[in-house]
Amino acid sequence: MFHNSYKYLQIFKSSNCLNCNHVQTLHGYCDKNKLATSLELPKVKLNDGREMPALALGTYLGFNEHGIIRSDNHQLRDVISRSIDVGYRHFDTAAVYGTEGEVGEGIAAKLKEGVSRSDIFFTTKLWNTHHKREQVAAALQQSLHASGLNYVDLYLMHWPIGLNENYSYSEVDFMETWRGMEDAHRLGLVKSIGVSNFNQEQLARLLNESSVKPSVLQIEVHPQLPQTSLVSYAQARGLAVMGYSPFGALVARFGAPAPKTESVLQGLAKKYGKTDAQVILRWLVDRNIVPVPKTIKPTRLEENINIFDFKLEKDEIQQINTLNTNTRFTLPSFWQNHPYYPFEKIDNPIPSPFG
Repeated sequence: MFHNSYKYLQIFKSSNCLNCNHVQTLHGYCDKNKLATSLELPKVKLNDGREMPALALGTYLGFNEHGIIRSDNHQLRDVISRSIDVGYRHFDTAAVYGTEGEVGEGIAAKLKEGVSRSDIFFTTKLWNTHHKREQVAAALQQSLHASGLNYVDLYLMHWPIGLNENYSYSEVDFMETWRGMEDAHRLGLVKSIGVSNFNQEQLARLLNESSVKPSVLQIEVHPQLPQTSLVSYAQARGLAVMGYSPFGALVARFGAPAPKTESVLQGLAKKYGKTDAQVILRWLVDRNIVPVPKTIKPTRLEENINIFDFKLEKDEIQQINTLNTNTRFTLPSFWQNHPYYPFEKIDNPIPSPFG
């Protein structure tokens, strides 16, 4: 599924650092997490004939006791612009994140400098309160207005769960919602359409009953939740898979246990001269999954994209798979009585942050 594999337009290999054996740049210094090359990212071929960059920058800023975190002082806009300088071309957002505007502003700044819109891949998502067929295209128009773009590259149904405006459960079938997604596609508002957070049974029904087949499935994937069965099922049926929350237990999360690493990751990081996080991202890439890491730190922007100069062995991929604990960090159990809730129920669901 991945093609045009990592290709270097210029390779600056002068010598290796005597301290850590990483390649020095032409400037004579070593920084293992900075790109010493001008890099063209590989792309994923979609089932509709289009191509999607094999790494996306996530723009969900997280969640705390006050709800979804918002960007301050155009911080995200500046991160987007900087990320384009580093080499990112794929940006993942959603209506509910409240970040479509600043993502669009960051992209617009670079378009003015000469970056081609056709080189940018903009992914956003339909929120649950707009699941009626006639609401879908209108919601996408709102996302276009917010972002300042004239089309979306990939539009995803964020959840199979429909909600009313007051967040009570809607009886709208996700197949009705999908008809609205197909309408938006026919109108030319979006180039490719797909779904997020669907389970295998829901995906099977969608594939069986749709006129326009989904191109992408976006799900939570990390070492504590490899999702090997669902990933294989989707890929065998021609869908590209995107993986959000790729770092799993490696990073701090509101309401979650303290971050931890694993000796498997540490050993592979040492072997390849990379960080644990880079090993995880490469693990996803080597499984033909498009990772969606998120960060607002410049050094992490560079670190996360610098994963296309090494490749894991098959047994190393399997070693990371064995870290599976079936742990979800995105588990909206407050919706678990909805008829289209895609995950397992738990005994003590958390209160809804949406009121």
